[in-house]
Amino acid sequence: MAISVHTNKSALVALQNLNKTNDELGQVQNRINTGLRISNAKDNAAIWAIAQGQRADIGALGAVRMSLERAHSIAEVSMTAGESVSDLLVQLKEKVVAAMDTSLDATSRTALDSDFKSILRQISQVVDNAEFDGANLLDGSLGANIQFLANADANAKITLSSQNLSLGGAIITITANAAITTVTLASNILTQLNTAISSVNQALGDLGSQSKQIDAHLDFVSKLTDVLEGGVGNLVDADLAKESARLQALQVQQQLGTQALSIANAAPQVILQLFRGG
Repeated sequence: MAISVHTNKSALVALQNLNKTNDELGQVQNRINTGLRISNAKDNAAIWAIAQGQRADIGALGAVRMSLERAHSIAEVSMTAGESVSDLLVQLKEKVVAAMDTSLDATSRTALDSDFKSILRQISQVVDNAEFDGANLLDGSLGANIQFLANADANAKITLSSQNLSLGGAIITITANAAITTVTLASNILTQLNTAISSVNQALGDLGSQSKQIDAHLDFVSKLTDVLEGGVGNLVDADLAKESARLQALQVQQQLGTQALSIANAAPQVILQLFRGG
Protein backbone atom coordinates (compact mmCIF):
# COMPACT_ATOMS: atom_id res chain seq x y z
CA MET A 1 0.00 0.00 0.00
CA ALA A 2 1.38 3.37 -1.02
CA ILE A 3 2.24 5.88 1.70
CA SER A 4 0.77 9.32 1.01
CA VAL A 5 0.17 12.52 2.96
CA HIS A 6 -2.97 13.18 0.86
CA THR A 7 -4.81 9.92 1.36
CA ASN A 8 -4.81 7.86 4.54
CA LYS A 9 -6.91 4.82 3.73
CA SER A 10 -6.43 3.29 7.18
CA ALA A 11 -7.71 6.45 8.86
CA LEU A 12 -10.75 6.54 6.54
CA VAL A 13 -11.63 2.94 7.35
CA ALA A 14 -11.12 3.56 11.07
CA LEU A 15 -13.33 6.66 10.88
CA GLN A 16 -16.09 4.77 9.07
CA ASN A 17 -16.07 2.04 11.70
CA LEU A 18 -16.06 4.60 14.51
CA ASN A 19 -19.01 6.47 12.97
CA LYS A 20 -20.89 3.18 12.62
CA THR A 21 -20.21 2.36 16.26
CA ASN A 22 -21.34 5.85 17.32
CA ASP A 23 -24.58 5.45 15.35
CA GLU A 24 -25.30 2.07 16.96
CA LEU A 25 -24.43 3.50 20.35
CA GLY A 26 -26.89 6.34 19.79
CA GLN A 27 -29.62 3.85 18.87
CA VAL A 28 -29.00 1.77 21.99
CA GLN A 29 -28.99 4.86 24.20
CA ASN A 30 -32.30 5.96 22.65
CA ARG A 31 -33.83 2.52 23.33
CA ILE A 32 -32.67 2.67 26.93
CA ASN A 33 -33.97 6.24 27.36
CA THR A 34 -37.39 5.56 25.82
CA GLY A 35 -37.76 1.89 26.74
CA LEU A 36 -38.80 1.31 23.12
CA ARG A 37 -37.13 -0.81 20.48
CA ILE A 38 -39.27 0.91 17.84
CA SER A 39 -40.11 4.49 18.75
CA ASN A 40 -40.84 5.89 15.27
CA ALA A 41 -41.50 4.84 11.69
CA LYS A 42 -37.81 5.11 10.81
CA ASP A 43 -36.96 2.24 13.15
CA ASN A 44 -39.37 -0.18 11.44
CA ALA A 45 -42.18 1.29 9.38
CA ALA A 46 -44.34 -1.86 9.21
CA ILE A 47 -44.25 -2.72 12.92
CA TRP A 48 -44.63 0.94 13.91
CA ALA A 49 -47.77 1.20 11.76
CA ILE A 50 -49.23 -1.96 13.33
CA ALA A 51 -48.46 -0.66 16.81
CA GLN A 52 -50.07 2.70 16.05
CA GLY A 53 -53.19 0.95 14.85
CA GLN A 54 -53.36 -1.03 18.09
CA ARG A 55 -52.77 2.13 20.11
CA ALA A 56 -55.74 3.71 18.32
CA ASP A 57 -57.91 0.72 19.30
CA ILE A 58 -56.69 0.96 22.89
CA GLY A 59 -57.61 4.65 22.98
CA ALA A 60 -61.05 3.89 21.54
CA LEU A 61 -61.56 1.12 24.11
CA GLY A 62 -60.73 3.67 26.79
CA ALA A 63 -63.73 5.70 25.59
CA VAL A 64 -65.86 2.53 25.56
CA ARG A 65 -64.78 1.76 29.10
CA MET A 66 -65.74 5.26 30.25
CA SER A 67 -69.16 4.87 28.63
CA LEU A 68 -69.71 1.47 30.26
CA GLU A 69 -68.58 2.78 33.65
CA ARG A 70 -71.15 5.56 33.30
CA ALA A 71 -73.76 2.93 32.41
CA HIS A 72 -72.75 0.91 35.46
CA SER A 73 -73.16 3.93 37.74
CA ILE A 74 -76.54 4.86 36.25
CA ALA A 75 -77.74 1.27 36.65
CA GLU A 76 -76.52 1.11 40.27
CA VAL A 77 -78.27 4.36 41.18
CA SER A 78 -81.45 3.20 39.45
CA MET A 79 -81.36 -0.21 41.14
CA THR A 80 -80.86 1.36 44.56
CA ALA A 81 -83.72 3.80 44.03
CA GLY A 82 -85.96 1.10 42.56
CA GLU A 83 -85.41 -1.15 45.55
CA SER A 84 -86.33 1.76 47.82
CA VAL A 85 -89.53 2.29 45.84
CA SER A 86 -90.33 -1.42 46.17
CA ASP A 87 -89.85 -1.21 49.94
CA LEU A 88 -92.09 1.85 50.11
CA LEU A 89 -94.81 0.05 48.16
CA VAL A 90 -94.70 -2.71 50.75
CA GLN A 91 -95.20 -0.06 53.42
CA LEU A 92 -98.10 1.37 51.42
CA LYS A 93 -99.79 -2.01 51.35
CA GLU A 94 -99.65 -2.16 55.13
CA LYS A 95 -101.42 1.21 55.35
CA VAL A 96 -103.98 0.32 52.69
CA VAL A 97 -104.87 -3.02 54.27
CA ALA A 98 -105.18 -1.33 57.65
CA ALA A 99 -107.53 1.27 56.12
CA MET A 100 -109.86 -1.50 54.96
CA ASP A 101 -110.77 -2.22 58.58
CA THR A 102 -114.40 -1.14 58.87
CA SER A 103 -114.09 -0.71 62.63
CA LEU A 104 -111.71 2.26 62.36
CA ASP A 105 -112.93 5.62 63.56
CA ALA A 106 -112.47 8.81 61.56
CA THR A 107 -109.38 9.90 63.50
CA SER A 108 -107.53 6.64 62.92
CA ARG A 109 -108.52 6.57 59.24
CA THR A 110 -107.25 10.14 58.82
CA ALA A 111 -103.94 9.22 60.45
CA LEU A 112 -103.56 6.25 58.11
CA ASP A 113 -104.33 8.41 55.11
CA SER A 114 -101.73 10.93 56.26
CA ASP A 115 -99.08 8.19 56.50
CA PHE A 116 -100.20 6.85 53.12
CA LYS A 117 -99.74 10.23 51.44
CA SER A 118 -96.37 10.71 53.17
CA ILE A 119 -95.12 7.45 51.66
CA LEU A 120 -96.41 8.52 48.24
CA ARG A 121 -94.36 11.72 48.56
CA GLN A 122 -91.30 9.65 49.50
CA ILE A 123 -91.75 7.55 46.37
CA SER A 124 -91.84 10.68 44.23
CA GLN A 125 -88.72 12.04 45.94
CA VAL A 126 -86.81 8.79 45.45
CA VAL A 127 -87.74 8.64 41.76
CA ASP A 128 -86.88 12.30 41.17
CA ASN A 129 -83.46 11.88 42.81
CA ALA A 130 -82.50 8.63 41.07
CA GLU A 131 -80.15 10.53 38.76
CA PHE A 132 -76.50 10.11 37.82
CA ASP A 133 -74.68 12.50 35.49
CA GLY A 134 -77.97 13.93 34.23
CA ALA A 135 -79.55 10.56 33.46
CA ASN A 136 -82.63 9.26 35.30
CA LEU A 137 -84.05 5.92 34.22
CA LEU A 138 -86.97 6.03 36.64
CA ASP A 139 -88.79 9.30 35.95
CA GLY A 140 -89.64 8.79 32.27
CA SER A 141 -87.37 11.61 31.07
CA LEU A 142 -85.20 9.42 28.80
CA GLY A 143 -87.85 7.84 26.62
CA ALA A 144 -87.64 4.12 25.95
CA ASN A 145 -83.97 3.52 26.75
CA ILE A 146 -80.44 4.87 26.87
CA GLN A 147 -77.56 3.36 24.90
CA PHE A 148 -73.83 3.15 25.61
CA LEU A 149 -70.76 2.27 23.55
CA ALA A 150 -69.92 -1.43 23.32
CA ASN A 151 -66.94 -1.60 20.93
CA ALA A 152 -64.02 0.42 19.58
CA ASP A 153 -65.76 1.11 16.24
CA ALA A 154 -68.80 2.60 18.04
CA ASN A 155 -71.13 0.53 15.82
CA ALA A 156 -72.39 -1.68 18.66
CA LYS A 157 -74.37 -0.47 21.64
CA ILE A 158 -75.43 -1.82 25.01
CA THR A 159 -78.80 -0.71 26.36
CA LEU A 160 -80.37 0.25 29.66
CA SER A 161 -84.16 0.33 29.44
CA SER A 162 -86.07 3.16 31.06
CA GLN A 163 -88.37 1.99 33.88
CA ASN A 164 -90.81 4.78 34.68
CA LEU A 165 -91.67 4.41 38.36
CA SER A 166 -93.36 7.79 38.65
CA LEU A 167 -96.74 7.86 40.37
CA GLY A 168 -99.61 7.68 37.90
CA GLY A 169 -97.43 6.00 35.29
CA ALA A 170 -97.73 2.67 33.52
CA ILE A 171 -95.93 0.74 36.26
CA ILE A 172 -97.28 2.49 39.37
CA THR A 173 -100.78 3.58 38.42
CA ILE A 174 -101.54 5.03 41.86
CA THR A 175 -101.66 8.81 41.53
CA ALA A 176 -99.90 11.30 43.78
CA ASN A 177 -103.23 12.57 45.18
CA ALA A 178 -104.67 9.14 45.95
CA ALA A 179 -106.41 8.70 49.31
CA ILE A 180 -107.59 5.87 51.56
CA THR A 181 -110.12 7.81 53.63
CA THR A 182 -112.83 5.21 52.98
CA VAL A 183 -112.94 1.43 52.77
CA THR A 184 -113.97 1.64 49.12
CA LEU A 185 -111.06 3.90 48.21
CA ALA A 186 -108.66 1.64 50.10
CA SER A 187 -110.04 -1.43 48.31
CA ASN A 188 -109.52 0.16 44.90
CA ILE A 189 -106.00 1.29 45.85
CA LEU A 190 -105.12 -2.22 47.05
CA THR A 191 -105.89 -3.66 43.61
CA GLN A 192 -103.67 -1.05 41.96
CA LEU A 193 -101.00 -1.55 44.61
CA ASN A 194 -100.75 -5.30 44.15
CA THR A 195 -100.29 -4.79 40.41
CA ALA A 196 -97.72 -2.03 41.04
CA ILE A 197 -95.65 -4.21 43.38
CA SER A 198 -95.52 -7.00 40.81
CA SER A 199 -94.70 -4.58 37.99
CA VAL A 200 -91.96 -2.82 39.96
CA ASN A 201 -90.33 -6.10 40.86
CA GLN A 202 -90.43 -7.14 37.19
CA ALA A 203 -88.92 -3.81 36.15
CA LEU A 204 -86.14 -4.20 38.71
CA GLY A 205 -85.49 -7.71 37.45
CA ASP A 206 -85.09 -6.41 33.88
CA LEU A 207 -82.85 -3.61 35.07
CA GLY A 208 -80.76 -6.04 37.12
CA SER A 209 -80.24 -8.31 34.10
CA GLN A 210 -79.09 -5.39 31.97
CA SER A 211 -76.81 -4.17 34.74
CA LYS A 212 -75.23 -7.62 34.97
CA GLN A 213 -74.66 -7.59 31.20
CA ILE A 214 -72.97 -4.18 31.44
CA ASP A 215 -70.69 -5.38 34.24
CA ALA A 216 -69.70 -8.47 32.27
CA HIS A 217 -68.96 -6.42 29.14
CA LEU A 218 -67.00 -3.87 31.16
CA ASP A 219 -64.86 -6.68 32.53
CA PHE A 220 -64.30 -8.01 29.00
CA VAL A 221 -63.29 -4.57 27.67
CA SER A 222 -60.83 -4.15 30.55
CA LYS A 223 -59.23 -7.54 29.81
CA LEU A 224 -59.16 -6.83 26.07
CA THR A 225 -57.41 -3.51 26.70
CA ASP A 226 -54.77 -5.27 28.81
CA VAL A 227 -54.20 -7.86 26.08
CA LEU A 228 -53.82 -5.19 23.39
CA GLU A 229 -51.40 -3.20 25.53
CA GLY A 230 -49.36 -6.37 26.05
CA GLY A 231 -49.39 -6.98 22.29
CA VAL A 232 -48.11 -3.48 21.55
CA GLY A 233 -45.41 -4.00 24.15
CA ASN A 234 -44.31 -7.21 22.44
CA LEU A 235 -44.01 -5.31 19.18
CA VAL A 236 -42.14 -2.19 20.26
CA ASP A 237 -40.74 -2.53 23.77
CA ALA A 238 -36.98 -2.85 24.18
CA ASP A 239 -35.35 -5.70 26.11
CA LEU A 240 -33.42 -3.50 28.52
CA ALA A 241 -31.22 -6.36 29.75
CA LYS A 242 -29.99 -6.98 26.20
CA GLU A 243 -29.67 -3.27 25.50
CA SER A 244 -27.58 -2.80 28.64
CA ALA A 245 -25.17 -5.52 27.54
CA ARG A 246 -25.11 -4.06 24.04
CA LEU A 247 -24.36 -0.61 25.45
CA GLN A 248 -21.31 -1.83 27.30
CA ALA A 249 -20.00 -3.67 24.22
CA LEU A 250 -20.44 -0.60 22.02
CA GLN A 251 -18.72 1.64 24.55
CA VAL A 252 -15.68 -0.66 24.40
CA GLN A 253 -15.86 -0.66 20.59
CA GLN A 254 -16.04 3.12 20.64
CA GLN A 255 -12.89 3.37 22.74
CA LEU A 256 -11.05 0.89 20.54
CA GLY A 257 -12.24 2.68 17.41
CA THR A 258 -10.99 5.99 18.76
CA GLN A 259 -7.57 4.45 19.46
CA ALA A 260 -7.48 2.82 16.02
CA LEU A 261 -8.27 6.16 14.37
CA SER A 262 -5.55 7.85 16.43
CA ILE A 263 -3.02 5.22 15.32
CA ALA A 264 -4.11 5.50 11.68
CA ASN A 265 -3.82 9.28 11.79
CA ALA A 266 -0.29 8.96 13.13
CA ALA A 267 0.79 6.64 10.30
CA PRO A 268 1.81 9.46 7.87
CA GLN A 269 4.36 10.60 10.46
CA VAL A 270 6.57 7.78 9.23
CA ILE A 271 7.11 9.81 6.04
CA LEU A 272 9.20 12.29 8.03
CA GLN A 273 11.66 9.53 8.90
CA LEU A 274 12.22 8.93 5.20
CA PHE A 275 13.46 12.47 4.72
CA ARG A 276 15.69 12.76 7.78
CA GLY A 277 19.37 13.33 7.08
CA GLY A 278 21.85 10.52 7.62
